[in-house]
Amino acid sequence: MWSYRLNPGEQKYEGRRFTRSELMEMSTYKLRNICHKYRIIRGYQKEYDRDSLIRIILKYRGVKKPNLIDEKKEGGFERVQNLVQKNPLTKLNHLDKIKLPAKITVYQEVGVNKEDQYKIIVENEIKESNVLLINGEDHLCGIFNLKKDKSEDDVYFLYANKGNLNLTNIDNKNYSFLFFRKNESEYIYKSYYQEKELPPINLYYYQVPIIDFEIKELEDTRTVLCIDFGTSNTTAGAYLDTNYVSGPSHNDILNGKIKINDINFVKFPYTISKEEKWIEIMPSVVYVIDCKDSENIKYLFGYEALDRMKKNDYSSSASVFQGIKRWVNNYQQEEEIYDEKGNISVIKRGEIIKAYINYVIELAEHNFKCKFQNIHISSPVKMKAQFLAMFEDIMNDYHIEKVDVLDEGISVLYNTIANFIKDRKFVDNKEYKALVIDCGGGTTDLSSCTFSIEEGNISYKVNIETGFENGDTNFGGNNITYRIMQYMKIVFANYYKNNGEIIDIDELIDIPAVDIFRLVDEIGVKEIYKDFEEKYREVGNIIPTKFREYENKTSAEYQKVKNNFYFLWEIAENMKKQFFKKTNIIRNKFDSDELNTVDSDLHITSLNQWNLSIIDGQSLDRVNKFPNVVFNIKEISKLIKADIYEIVKKFLESFYESRELMNYSIIKLTGQSCKIDIFKEALKEFVPGRSIEFKQKGTDKSQSLELKLACLRGVIKYMKSKKLGDIEVSIKNAAPALPYTLTAKTFTGREKVVIHNQERTNQAKGFISKPISTEKIKFYLKSDEGTLEKIYIYENDLSEYTFAEIDEIVSQYEGKIVQEDTDNIKNGEIKFFVYTDENNWGFYVLPICRKEEKLHVGEKKYFAFEGDLSKLDFFDGLK
Repeated sequence: MWSYRLNPGEQKYEGRRFTRSELMEMSTYKLRNICHKYRIIRGYQKEYDRDSLIRIILKYRGVKKPNLIDEKKEGGFERVQNLVQKNPLTKLNHLDKIKLPAKITVYQEVGVNKEDQYKIIVENEIKESNVLLINGEDHLCGIFNLKKDKSEDDVYFLYANKGNLNLTNIDNKNYSFLFFRKNESEYIYKSYYQEKELPPINLYYYQVPIIDFEIKELEDTRTVLCIDFGTSNTTAGAYLDTNYVSGPSHNDILNGKIKINDINFVKFPYTISKEEKWIEIMPSVVYVIDCKDSENIKYLFGYEALDRMKKNDYSSSASVFQGIKRWVNNYQQEEEIYDEKGNISVIKRGEIIKAYINYVIELAEHNFKCKFQNIHISSPVKMKAQFLAMFEDIMNDYHIEKVDVLDEGISVLYNTIANFIKDRKFVDNKEYKALVIDCGGGTTDLSSCTFSIEEGNISYKVNIETGFENGDTNFGGNNITYRIMQYMKIVFANYYKNNGEIIDIDELIDIPAVDIFRLVDEIGVKEIYKDFEEKYREVGNIIPTKFREYENKTSAEYQKVKNNFYFLWEIAENMKKQFFKKTNIIRNKFDSDELNTVDSDLHITSLNQWNLSIIDGQSLDRVNKFPNVVFNIKEISKLIKADIYEIVKKFLESFYESRELMNYSIIKLTGQSCKIDIFKEALKEFVPGRSIEFKQKGTDKSQSLELKLACLRGVIKYMKSKKLGDIEVSIKNAAPALPYTLTAKTFTGREKVVIHNQERTNQAKGFISKPISTEKIKFYLKSDEGTLEKIYIYENDLSEYTFAEIDEIVSQYEGKIVQEDTDNIKNGEIKFFVYTDENNWGFYVLPICRKEEKLHVGEKKYFAFEGDLSKLDFFDGLK
């Protein structure tokens, strides 16, 4: 028989009561056992679902969440100050039952949270409550919260919203904390938030003097904050030397939160787990929590946004934005947003991105106790100019680094170069060639680099020449998650429809795993997944996930289908991470967290509840029972093998066939998805394994972050080198190669290639001739496989044309338009000249016509190759 303990180490079960948030974190299994433990007969008289069990437990053993003043309200601080001065106060003897840190340092601009590690040990009736900071004249200086540490008895942490600190212009510095019991704390809470004055009561309190209370202001720093803004996840950090501020936070140094003369990563709140913790990576997700005031829109970011979505069963009416990095080419576009209460507002996409980046900067300032002015934000190599222009526009309160900015791929490579120098693994002045494959959450890019290292008299000299070679804006880690989600949906649908029958991967992909690479070459990747995709479409009639198609159904049905998608996506993402963490886990199943197993290779992914809705006849019914399905790493590897080989083949085949690949001494894999062994296996089809920089050092936990942090680490090392002058870096960015072909049709219907695939952006140019009466012309963008990606229409307005001399045209468009091509324009003919440039990921169309023997120039128009950074949106409700 299984046994368990709820929150081991906390108070005993006698008299134990539970909050709603605490119960929401528990599985159905655990909730039923609480009913047995406390003899809540209604809870086990019949099979209740999880929500019903929570309601029953709250009725008999529920306790209200403590009322903590954690958000600022205008006038609240003054009301509490008035309360302290007017109400009768009775001091209680604490007899050293409340222990404070020897020194507390508070920065008013950022407040206090758990990361500041101010532990309070309480051995009396004080629990989670509001705490007041007063000086020797009973002047209220701050309102703090006392929050329980879940891992230690009698240990609490201090928190304070920066809006509830008033630490300026105070003459008396004799500070004390006032601690209150539950009733008094709730009275203070009501007084703060309730504008109507409450009747006075006698306030009992414990007063504890603070031995050393220090008030500091954040100093401006010249240190550059480096941000790796990703489609799926974001990281940030900086190199903090001894002089980054005149007085670093000694408390953070003692606690190991700040490391002087070292790289420091920003830590973000991870609220998905049962324990509050902080990690070095944050999802690029934005949740609109309140948009009633369009001038003061409130958001949740990262894990807090994901947690809110999950707690609302993914069915909240509030707007959620994922993959906001994709908006780079249309960040001025407006979005209509909603909050949970149905308020509506309209805001530009750039403002949402700005709010997200500002949040990252605010956390960095809290982490490192300084104010940043200089920001470096990494960008994809092919769209560096667009990203720099966007960030310079929307982040105008900061200095955005623009000179010698490292793109994402070369940032990773610079990390390798810096390690070469540190470990002296280079040959002086030898030229090295490297390829960097960066598989991020939403896109994959291939960059090339030539570099050499010279040991000079006063510094190392590093010469780098970079270039973008190829890319896929529709393949990244999310594609792998989606493929696993598809497989899960098929397996679960078959399980529920056929009374627990398990469908095998070999039934869906009827090809031996060892033959997949060869068959991708022979028949293509679409043919391999043909039966799989057909089966996925079929099971949509059992487990629907396309919630956009349910917008005309009832609200309950729409919410169930939306929950199906996000629930399957979440467990697919979790299982992907488990399988590819470099552990001995080769099998995975889902169940409640109390279950244990003696099989060391079987991982139980614990879930609070199982929550899928199945079409049974005409109704959509929710299933709460965990399915007895085990997934193994071999079937998942076979599932994604063709997809990964296809992207590697797309990037490297031309290099391999031309034998140019053998000139590269390093092939660098980066991005979190590249930790999957199949990437390395696929690369071995083209290059020797010894050339691939793939394996990461460290523990399993650190490996899962290392590939994502490699980009950020490289940028920080580069910024450090620039500042210290120990490494002089010269970067020359070669023009990117185009992975597209651009065509237009002649009057016979034949397609003429205007821009050829793999031409460099500083060289690509062409034209097509049309009659002067032409009102519009279409251009067709095709991938290197010949697939039509996009159609552009140039609207031709002859009234906009202006007369121009030939010398003026040739001078203005030198290298883009050749005089010979303008000289042979005939009367009544327009030549639509098309060209690209190094600074923009797109093309220009410039029409020139000859009218009455004179040249006239029309309106020049720019067309982006990709409207969004990625055209594939997995969260559009159509998957």
